[in-house]
Amino acid sequence: MPPTGCSCCCSLKEPPLMKGCWEPNLKLREAQRLYEDQILGPESIANIGDIFFTGTADGKILKLIGRRIVTVTTLGRAPCGSREDEPTCGRPLGIRVGPNGTLFVADAYLGLFEVNPTTGAAIQLVSGGQVVAGRKLSFINDVTVTQDGKKLYFTDSSSRWQRKDYLHLIMEATADGRVLEYDTETKELTVVMENLRFPNGIQLLPDEESVLVAETTMARIRRVHVAGLNKGGMDTFVDNLPGFPDNIRPSSTGGYWVTMSAVRPNPGFSMLDFLSQRPWVKKFIFKLFSQDVLMKFVPRYSLVAELHDGGICTRSFHDPKGLVSAYVSEAHEHDGNLYIGSFRSPYITVLDLRRV
Repeated sequence: MPPTGCSCCCSLKEPPLMKGCWEPNLKLREAQRLYEDQILGPESIANIGDIFFTGTADGKILKLIGRRIVTVTTLGRAPCGSREDEPTCGRPLGIRVGPNGTLFVADAYLGLFEVNPTTGAAIQLVSGGQVVAGRKLSFINDVTVTQDGKKLYFTDSSSRWQRKDYLHLIMEATADGRVLEYDTETKELTVVMENLRFPNGIQLLPDEESVLVAETTMARIRRVHVAGLNKGGMDTFVDNLPGFPDNIRPSSTGGYWVTMSAVRPNPGFSMLDFLSQRPWVKKFIFKLFSQDVLMKFVPRYSLVAELHDGGICTRSFHDPKGLVSAYVSEAHEHDGNLYIGSFRSPYITVLDLRRV
């Protein structure tokens, strides 16, 4: 079914007041930067013991051992570094550890891979750009894996726009994103949910019958039922967030860490809220400005929140203006610390949860 063109379904509600759990603070400024100017855009973070893994803007999967940075593998081919090179260089985004100690990596352009963290051997499980159920996999974003490693669920943010054109996707708020399931035994690839608006981070719930999916441009998180009696259904986990959610990862208290690199200030002015009601203004703006220039108009504000069942916010850490931790994309908890990735900053930040 083609996405409908109605304006009612894609305009945002008035942003919530930033009070209570969402009250602004400076807690995220307590974070320390790691590997500064040695890595670029470490979007997602995973760990095996005390060894960390991330994927970077130059197409590499890196192993972080103490202060050392080791390249595990490169999925694409050089040259890397410019926006135009991304489709061939590759852009690893979501990264997870499977039950047998291998890494599952979602590359925005090249597809879904299983990577041996020791040898660097990479097996392509799903190829990017292929047509699935009549639509192209154009922007593979995040992945989550069942405990037995038999099923992978991943988001494809758009069948129309690639990652390098993500601002077009944000501005148009097109409903052409999907959640897909890959069966590692049968090699079968199926669409679980379609017509989502910029589905981004994805996280399996403990019962493995549903996944949480950040619907970025709608400032909400949906629960998509992937197994059991409600399979094929969807409901809302949390609506009308005070920012635009990216990755979702489990917290040690049974909740979920959600990152937002731009907020919808209330009181205040939110450019994206303003534009969501005025499609004609968007077209005009895109004729005038490049994506890089437009990024400068989006005020930096980093927000990491812990949400529990029912979408209840239990705590939040802020860095207004993104002075210490900017362009946050994921918060990965390990051993009392929160390791915060970024889709464009040249560092990882770490926040000691005992101090905040």
